Amino acid sequence: MVATARSLMIQGTGSHVGKSVLVAALCRLFVRKGLRVAPFKAQNMSNNSFVTPDGKEIARAQAVQAAACRLAPRTDFNPILIKPAGEQQAQLVVDGAVAGSLEASDFGRIRREFEPAVRAAFLRLAAEFDLVILEGAGSPAEVNLREHDLVNMWMARLANAPVILVGDIDRGGVLAALVGTMALLNGDERRHVKGFVINKFRGDLKLLLPGIQTVEDAIQRPCLGVLPYCQTIVLPQEDALEWAMLSRVPTRGDIVIIGVVDVPFLSNFTDFESLALEPDVYLRRITGSDAGVPDVLIFPGTKNTPQALRFVRERGLDRLARRVLAAGGTVLGICGGYQILGRRILDPDGVESSDRELEGLHLLSADTTFSSHKITVPVVGVHRGFGAPVHGYEVHMGRTVLRDGTAPFLDVRQPHELSYRPDGARSPDGRILGTYVHGLFDAPVFRRCFLNSIRERRGLPPLEPTTGPSFDDGLDQWADFVARHLDVPRIEALISQPV
Repeated sequence: MVATARSLMIQGTGSHVGKSVLVAALCRLFVRKGLRVAPFKAQNMSNNSFVTPDGKEIARAQAVQAAACRLAPRTDFNPILIKPAGEQQAQLVVDGAVAGSLEASDFGRIRREFEPAVRAAFLRLAAEFDLVILEGAGSPAEVNLREHDLVNMWMARLANAPVILVGDIDRGGVLAALVGTMALLNGDERRHVKGFVINKFRGDLKLLLPGIQTVEDAIQRPCLGVLPYCQTIVLPQEDALEWAMLSRVPTRGDIVIIGVVDVPFLSNFTDFESLALEPDVYLRRITGSDAGVPDVLIFPGTKNTPQALRFVRERGLDRLARRVLAAGGTVLGICGGYQILGRRILDPDGVESSDRELEGLHLLSADTTFSSHKITVPVVGVHRGFGAPVHGYEVHMGRTVLRDGTAPFLDVRQPHELSYRPDGARSPDGRILGTYVHGLFDAPVFRRCFLNSIRERRGLPPLEPTTGPSFDDGLDQWADFVARHLDVPRIEALISQPV
């Protein structure tokens, strides 16, 4: 394979500074200029994953970036995914499949064993596309990890990529972070950095200009733009749940309160972003039993179901679930949350913990057994009661069997299959629900049917499904927003020049 693509890399002064969404915007901008563009992040650490059409697993951020490129997601966009399952342990996914566990004490194993997989994935993209836009992870200034680096400056050198450094001013200290990052890079690393961008700015730009000049003088690199703080365009987050953004209180009086339990190692929190955008929904973070009684209590997915179950009991959230039901509300479990609602969780091979058997909350008559084989499949389906279509994906190690005639929640199939299979469980009164399908609330008709069923129980009139902009429209709006505030011609020139 001959690498013919040009490249551009976005790195940051730290985590959560906006690298992923900036890459998505640039991908869409250059696609609209007629280029064949691909995203690439060599190594991602996130429990927020997505399933590719061929049943592989990558980080959700790279699936969003693929959509920005108008491409189906593929494993080459994110060859290594690290999914934290504890403070010192994570599940390792390589080329979309589980490759065992990773201990924090042996973080260097990734580069030792999987550098060829990263190199091969990038070279395949570089031979197929005109432009590859790469994303770093954390900060390139983490010099203690330099010898293990496979995602920041090591990748910039392999791709011969100019690097734009991004800093988040909303956190404070962005000027020092930019200068400090450059100071900690060695000479070869600094050679790749061609400019910087300041993200999430609020206020009068005139007050920031002297600081920008000081940074430009200190690091001898230009500012390529200042992105204002933007709450009107919402894209899926990578690996940090923005509770403040999702928990906006509606101004109307007929709201439905949906509580989401913030379990340890919460995964696929993008399941709730579509709910949060509904005009009659208030999404509330639940960490303890004193949070009040919501209309709906959701136990979300988690990378460590046994630990999440212990958390639920320690915080009295099992009692909260029963108070919700006693008040006429609904309890929903998704993936690991579904497993928690059942009778027993069996782990004979120690896949998730040393506990071979755990007692669930006994809200659903179902037993779950963990297996070392991971299920990762895209699905489409219908709700058994509403008949509303759903779509999403499954990512789980456990298999759940229904007992005592318990009815399934959905009928689903893989897109290429013809016959449906049952998914999940529902109580006889339909107020306790469980499913393995992530993303089911992204289907607008199902989402509104679900919410209207809650409204009906409260004596509220039904609402029509929302008809806001599509996800693709949102990517266009975000790209337009970024283009208004970045020096795009100057960035184009950087791509065309040798590093």
